[in-house]
Amino acid sequence: MWLQTPGLIGNRGTVTEASGFNPDDDAQKLREAMKGAGTDEAAIIKVLAHRTIAQRQRIKLAYKQTVGKDLAEDLSSELSGHFQSVVLGLLMPVPVYDAYELKAAMKGAGTEEACLIDILASRSNSEMNAINEVYKKEYGKTLEDAVCGDTSGMFQRVLVSLLTAGRDESDKVDEALAVKDAKDIFEAGEARWGTDEVKFLTVLCVRNRNHLLRVFDEYKKISKRDIEDSIKREMSGSLEDVFLAIVKCLRSKPAFFAERLYKSMKGLGTTDSVLIRIMVSRAEIDMLDIKEHFLKMYGKSLHSFIKGDTSGDYRKILLELCGGE
Repeated sequence: MWLQTPGLIGNRGTVTEASGFNPDDDAQKLREAMKGAGTDEAAIIKVLAHRTIAQRQRIKLAYKQTVGKDLAEDLSSELSGHFQSVVLGLLMPVPVYDAYELKAAMKGAGTEEACLIDILASRSNSEMNAINEVYKKEYGKTLEDAVCGDTSGMFQRVLVSLLTAGRDESDKVDEALAVKDAKDIFEAGEARWGTDEVKFLTVLCVRNRNHLLRVFDEYKKISKRDIEDSIKREMSGSLEDVFLAIVKCLRSKPAFFAERLYKSMKGLGTTDSVLIRIMVSRAEIDMLDIKEHFLKMYGKSLHSFIKGDTSGDYRKILLELCGGE
């Protein structure tokens, strides 16, 4: 069951299992950090940023057993702002955090399309199935119903296709089909007036990664440009964003997340929701690769970007999740 994630989720994370782990000790440290007037944020960071998600679940249980209260609720009442968001995110198992973020993105008047795209375009079938299961359990309605109630048109159809978790995950490449797919996409876009977006959906949301990388090569031969360029020329708004995210995730998830992090911090202001979501959700999976791509793509370290763009305990916990320079 998704709540008892054993060990690590990935092997390219900055967060790794703490050795000599003792959940009762950690629960006690957190209790001490919240006792009396004021909160010892440094102690909270020291524990939570250096434990895996599985270890944090055991700390939550130990806290409940020894203190008789819910750790997330206690931390929630002690902390505030972005720092609180990071800490509470760290306490959730992966699909619970993803479901929580999706729910928050669809709350109230507007929709944070970027969140729907970031999550739905980058998760594997098994991750997506777990999110669907948690969403239904936690929020009493299916994720599909929620998405359909909050989005429309072709953008909605792409998201629905992604959340059915129906992508072929084999590594089989059908050469003849790859050529046909490339031709179909070309004829659905660049070669005609107007765009047949369904063709893009059928190919990009269903075929396996290896096959699609071949399709992208074939596409470049036929159209003399990258599939990304064609998507930018043929589409706009959220639909363009979701198709680009799918293609970028197929090429390289760490590069996709590095770009999302860069865009969340460059220029004036910071899109903290994006920064927090990626730092929390990828810390244990592929943060080492994301940092590598970030440095390669932008000539500066992710660490230095976070340092220059955030402050206080929020900065401190993000830098711990980021690991060293």
